[in-house]
Amino acid sequence: MTVKMRKYEASDTIPAVNIWNQVVEEGVAFPQEDKLTEETGKIFFEEQSFTGIAYDSETGEVAGLYILHPNNIGRCGHICNASYAVRRDLRGNRIGETLVTHCLKTAKEMGFGIMQFNAVVSSNTRALSLYKKLGFVQLGVIPGGFRMKDGHYEDIIPHYYVL
Repeated sequence: MTVKMRKYEASDTIPAVNIWNQVVEEGVAFPQEDKLTEETGKIFFEEQSFTGIAYDSETGEVAGLYILHPNNIGRCGHICNASYAVRRDLRGNRIGETLVTHCLKTAKEMGFGIMQFNAVVSSNTRALSLYKKLGFVQLGVIPGGFRMKDGHYEDIIPHYYVL
């Protein structure tokens, strides 16, 4: 599979919503608890500073996505935040790396100076390994900062990357 990136288009809504909802349903990575519908998903993806779509260049099927937006406002508006989702059946194919590297490039082009991740769950070893490989800096640990789907709490590890 050869994965390419493009900007979100309205025709991506249903597959993007389905992929996003897979992560929400798993309850081990995103803080959201409510699933998106086609209508709320379209609004959500269009409201972001940028929504990137990873797709299979041969079939055109959506393989993953990311959302990019400011982490804060005003004097901290140069710091951005992102979330990534890869289709469950395609995980392990380095699509996440494609998403993150494209996101970092896009964030820099948009004028952001720092990427900050607020809540990387400590059990998300694939993400932690990728962020380390790409040069993100860990900021510490927030004990019990994330409530897992089954109700227990796990640590979160904030990260940053200077663009």
